[in-house]
This record gives sequence, C-alpha cells and structure tokens, in this order.
Amino acid sequence: MNEYLNHRFNITRRHFLGRTGMAIGSMALGSLLVKDMFSNSETAALPTGLPHFAPKAKRIIYLFQNGAPSQLETWSYKPKLADMFGQDLPASIRNGQRLTGMTANQEKFPLVGSFFKFNQYGKSGIWMSELFPNLSSVADEMCMIHTLHTEAINHDPALTFMQTGAQTGNRPSMGAWLSYGLGSENKNLPAFCVLLSRGRGNGQGVYSKLWTNGFLDSVHQGVQFSNSDERVLYLNDIQGMDRKDRRDQLDQLSKLNASSYQTFGDPEIKAKIEQYEMAYRMQTAVPELTDISHEPDSIVKMYGPDCLVPGTYAANALLARKLSESGVRFVQLYHQGWDTHGNLPGDLRMQAEDTDRASAALIKDLKQRGLLDETLVIWGSEFGRTNYCQGKLKPDDYGRDHHPRCFSIWMAGGGVKPGFTYGETDEFGYNIVKDPMHVNDFHATLLHTMGLDHERLTFKHLGRRYRLTDVAGKVVKDVLV
Repeated sequence: MNEYLNHRFNITRRHFLGRTGMAIGSMALGSLLVKDMFSNSETAALPTGLPHFAPKAKRIIYLFQNGAPSQLETWSYKPKLADMFGQDLPASIRNGQRLTGMTANQEKFPLVGSFFKFNQYGKSGIWMSELFPNLSSVADEMCMIHTLHTEAINHDPALTFMQTGAQTGNRPSMGAWLSYGLGSENKNLPAFCVLLSRGRGNGQGVYSKLWTNGFLDSVHQGVQFSNSDERVLYLNDIQGMDRKDRRDQLDQLSKLNASSYQTFGDPEIKAKIEQYEMAYRMQTAVPELTDISHEPDSIVKMYGPDCLVPGTYAANALLARKLSESGVRFVQLYHQGWDTHGNLPGDLRMQAEDTDRASAALIKDLKQRGLLDETLVIWGSEFGRTNYCQGKLKPDDYGRDHHPRCFSIWMAGGGVKPGFTYGETDEFGYNIVKDPMHVNDFHATLLHTMGLDHERLTFKHLGRRYRLTDVAGKVVKDVLV
C-alpha cells in the first residue's frame, strides 16, 4: 500500500504538465460548449444543456399552418387528377382507408385536380403551385417532403400528435423537449415562444396543450405572446410599483419559496422561482424585441405592410426572426384558417396571400444575416387532404376531406438538403410509393439537427421513461446535409 501511495504522489514534471494541460483543455472546451461558463451570476446565461453530438442547427422556427392545407393545391403536382375530373376514385386505390364521418357515407368519391397551375422552380426544379410566387423564388433553399404520414384522421388528435408525439394530452411539446434538452441561449428570454395568427379562411382552434410542458418542469412550457399592447400577459409591473420595489418583492418571495423548497422538496417550487426571475428580466427584453420601429424600410418592404400590424402572420414571422436571432431555441407560429372542406379555391388563395410573402421573406432575411445555416425553418400542418371532393363537385368550387396517409411539408436551412425533394406518392396522390416518413421519424430527424439523440432524450414519469418519439422513430438521414 505504501508503495502505491509513493507512486501516486511522486509525480514527475512530465506527468504534472500533461495532467495540467488536459485540465486546461477541458476547461477551454467547457467554455466553448457552455456559454458564459465562467461568468459571474449577474451576467451568466441560464444553465444550458449539452447536445449529444455536434448540431447542424441551433434554433428552429416552425411555421405551422393549422387546419391542414391541401398538398394537391400547394406542393404535390398530380396532373392525372385533372385528367380524371369527376371520375370515381378506384376502390383499389382507397383500399379500405379509414374515412371521417364527413365523407364515410358518400356513395361516390369524385376525383378533382388542382384549381391552380403548377410549375417547376429554381435550379432544383421543385414543383410548386402558382399560389406561392414569393416562395418560388427560394425554391433552391427548400427541402420538400411529400411522404409524411400519421395515424390521426381528425384535427384535435392530429394536432396533438404532431406537436407532442402522442394523440392524447399531457405530453411535453416539441419546444418543451428542446428546452429541457438544451436550455436557453439567452438569460433574458425563454427557450420556447409561441405566436398566434388567424387567416381569412375557415379556422380550427389552437389550445395551450399544444405548447405544454406536460410532465416536465413548468419552466419548459411555451411562452405565448399576445397580440395586444401587453405582448406577454402579466409581465408588466402593477401601477405605482417601480423596478426597485419589484426587485425587493421578488427577493422576499424568493426567500419564502426557498424555505418552502427546503421543507417540501417540490421541484415545481424551484421552477416557480426561476419563472419569476425570468419574468423580471423579460420586462426589459420583450419591449425591445417587439419594437420594430428600428427595422430598416428594406425589411418592412420584404415582409410586407402587414408586418406593422401586431398579430398578423407577417408580423409574427418578423418577430420569429428577432426572437431566434436573440437566442430563443424554438419559435412556434400557428396560423389558423386552412380547414378547406368547402370553397377550397377561394379560401386557399386568401391563406396563401396572407403567408407567402412573409414566409419567403423569413428565409431571405435569415440568409442575408448569415443565420439560415443554423436555423431550421419548417412549414407544415397536421395532415393532408383527399384527392376526391367532399360533397358536391364544381370545377371552381369544391372541398377536400382529411387525409392522413400522405401529405407534404417543407424545411429550409439548419442542416437539411437545399433544393431537394424527398419521397414519392402515387399518381392519384393517395398512397406512398417510395420513402415514407412517419411523424415519429420527423420528430427524430428534427432533434438530430439540434444535436439530440431522440432515444437518449428521455424523462422518467410514472415509472417509465418517456421521449418525444415514444417507442418508435428513426432519423431520416437522406434529407440531411
């Protein structure tokens, strides 16, 4: 034993320098991976988790088109449907597919092609509808996916599944999982923010369970921005209270909560302390972020005049860029109005007019700032639309029912292949014939771009370990650079 101790403590100069060098190197690596690791408590960012491997993206902006726009009028070109206008969908194609109560009793399923023309755009030749003249100019930045599919056939479970990885409630949303896994990049802002807008079409509602923290600590819940003058509700001080009074109040409240935590050990008490402190810091950060008066005229022109009107899709797209640029990990936009069971040509045109310009502007804006490579932008919905008409069919007035078997979304930036099309559906636009991507695969792939292994990002709850992809999902590497 004495010989062992002598060997341990008789360290040569070579051993000393080697071990010291490793320690310094580890500290340097830590300072690169964990922002403000050695800063004092006054200036340090919130504790930041480490990715499992080198990420391609640092942040995500999800442009969620709530209500399910028809892929057949937007991104998926199927000329055969126009050739077979009014003919009944062959039973061999439908093959017993589950239907909603809105079309289950139809005797016929008349096929209908797109009311809008399609063309190929960019060097990549991606097919797109004439509805999106601005997005067509960034076709070579887009990774188009035609074979996303889900089990859910109605809006509520499909929305919940797309956002949380489960059709039932009380599961953490995507943004909450990212907040839990990676933390925040900015000590003055939450890791997960939510923006709502409503178009002129038929809207499906959205609700807080779509951006919930579920069984994760409440600090991971999405912070919803309001369209009113008070952009984050209950953030402002009450009348007659100044910043010093507010600080004194929070200090006393923190002491009481700390005492309660020592007594009960409830982690939600610590989360409450963190939320109070975050709200205090946000009182300065949020007004500055939501003020677009300092944006140059070129940016306002790019996004369009609607960006000056709080609560519009354009205003939220611009705010999403500002939030992402400031270090918010996950910005979720919900734009309602895409539920086209009738009057599809008219409603779809209005929805496209509301979203096309600002969506393209967001891509261009991020790129010109050098942020697109590290920001993953997603445009998509909860499911697709049928190739047959719901109810009466007219060439210029028709509707489509829900279709979960295949639908289209696109992504840009943040580690996905630009100017790339993934997956193929049949000539009827009804079934997948090549390269399917399930919602679980979609989630696994998104986490992968952020440097997270979906099988390792888990949380133990009620005796089992949960994850965003539940017990399924694989990373679709073919869409990644």
